[in-house]
Amino acid sequence: MTAPGLQVTETGTAGLVLTRDFAAPADLVFAALTRPELLRRWHGAHGWHLTACDVDLRPEGAWRFVSVGPGGAEMEMYGVFREVEPPVRLVQTETHRGWPEGAALITTVLAETGGHTTMTVTAQYPSPEIRDQVVRSPMRRGAGEAYDRLASLLDPEKDHEKRDAHD
Repeated sequence: MTAPGLQVTETGTAGLVLTRDFAAPADLVFAALTRPELLRRWHGAHGWHLTACDVDLRPEGAWRFVSVGPGGAEMEMYGVFREVEPPVRLVQTETHRGWPEGAALITTVLAETGGHTTMTVTAQYPSPEIRDQVVRSPMRRGAGEAYDRLASLLDPEKDHEKRDAHD
């Protein structure tokens, strides 16, 4: 297992790989990544909260998140699931309102070892310009804060929250 915290690596001309470890089994991590009632509890950087969270978790099912942050700033992203393999793999498209072109292809793989899960998210953006725009944005800090919130949600000391993820 790697050290806690988010690791972000640029790949190729238009890709990013995000890696984070969680002290929780893959089924709980998968639930937290896909169930609106759990997503609302962790998704977003500090000060940002989901105001819309629609998830049709099946191949060709749509998803859409709208977040509101400091000063009423709003961010919308949406896409379609291509592959859904609980609790180990999700493949989906992702578009942010305001992107000039196309959708990113996001592949999330969960690998569990001894009750801990390593999440690897590979993002292939539609162009090097969009990938570079994402890299220049506060994405690294925001994603890191969101995944810290997810790690807290999945904390093994919080048995009641773990049971909620299974319900």
